[in-house]
Parts: sequence; structure tokens; C-alpha cells
Amino acid sequence: MKNIVILISGRGSNMEAIVKACGAGGWPARIAAVISNRPDAAGLAFARSHGIATAVVDHQAFGKGDSARVAFDAELQRVIDGFDPDLVVLAGFMRILTPGFTAHYAGRMLNVHPSLLPAFTGLHTHRRAIEAGCRVAGATVHFVTAELDHGPIVAQAVVPVLDGDDESALATRILALEHRMYPSVVRWFVEDKLAVDGARVRHRGGEPQMFS
Repeated sequence: MKNIVILISGRGSNMEAIVKACGAGGWPARIAAVISNRPDAAGLAFARSHGIATAVVDHQAFGKGDSARVAFDAELQRVIDGFDPDLVVLAGFMRILTPGFTAHYAGRMLNVHPSLLPAFTGLHTHRRAIEAGCRVAGATVHFVTAELDHGPIVAQAVVPVLDGDDESALATRILALEHRMYPSVVRWFVEDKLAVDGARVRHRGGEPQMFS
């Protein structure tokens, strides 16, 4: 039985999707904890209502600057490791993580990013895709490395960019696919179905790694 720790900063809709899929799907895993860097994160209440342990490591208590980031990550790592995680899942966790932190969880930390990486790393991805005239947009689940929004790509979800789309409309369609894709990828991980070869990740059973 593998332990999954999920990190959130807000509502945690992808966290909710993973929790529900884990409970319904008979995974060889349990959601050991949901941890937030914000005490008011709405997703904490959902986790508690499902009997999941929660914790808060408030980044604001550490101040600003590089030394503060290192101190925050060290405390976050201590709290996460208290739940003996096999997998750490970033689900809308709005922090840039230090190299030491990402190295500690190398090969066992996943993130979902709302673009078709390597395009549009960082913020405002939907607006940038529309402004660039993209005909498709989407989201990517990848293993986390020290470089922001990089790392081996596990799966991608693709939607068309429609005439008249604004950020909100595009984001809504993409998020619906994230809620299918991310639980699938987490299940693949805990079932040992993922093979990583450098920058390439394949599903050992040949399941499609593209969602639409």
C-alpha cells in the first residue's frame, strides 16, 4: 500500500478528483495527507471531511528571499516525510521549489501544468495560448525537476482553442480534462505502470498517454 501526499494552495479541485478516484478505484494506495502553504486553502476542509490528515506550512511565516525559501522547503519536507510518502502530488501548489527539495523527491513527485509543455511555462498560460493564436491548448502531467515546469512528461490533455474563447472558457474545458488525466497518472504510478527513460515516459501496458 503506497502513501500519497498531496500539496495544495487553494481549492484543490485536482486533489478532490484524485481522492475520489483513489477511493472508488481500489488503488494499492491511500491519500496519507493533504498539505497546504495557506491556512485558508479551501481544499483542506474537503480533505478533513474525507478523513484525510491535513497540515499547514505557512510560507508567510518564513519571510522573503532565498534563505526564506530554503527554510520553508526544509520545514515542508520535514512535514511531508512524517507521512512516509511514496509519491508527492502537486495539485495547484503555488510555490517555486528549491533544487534541494526537488532532488529529495526525484522520481516520486508529479505536477500538473495548464499548458502543453514545453510551451507556456509559468503563469497566465491560457491567455498566452489565445494571444499566440494557438489552435489547440491543454495541460501536462510531468515529473518535477529543479527547472520550473520541466521534467519528463507523463501525459498530456488537448482541447481546441475555439473562436471567441477567453481565458475562463478555455481554462474550464482544460480543467475538466485535468480531472480525468491526473488521477489516471497517479494510479499508473502507484501501480508501477510507468517506465522512465531519460526525458521519455511510457506506460508499460500501452495505455494512451494523451487525453482529449
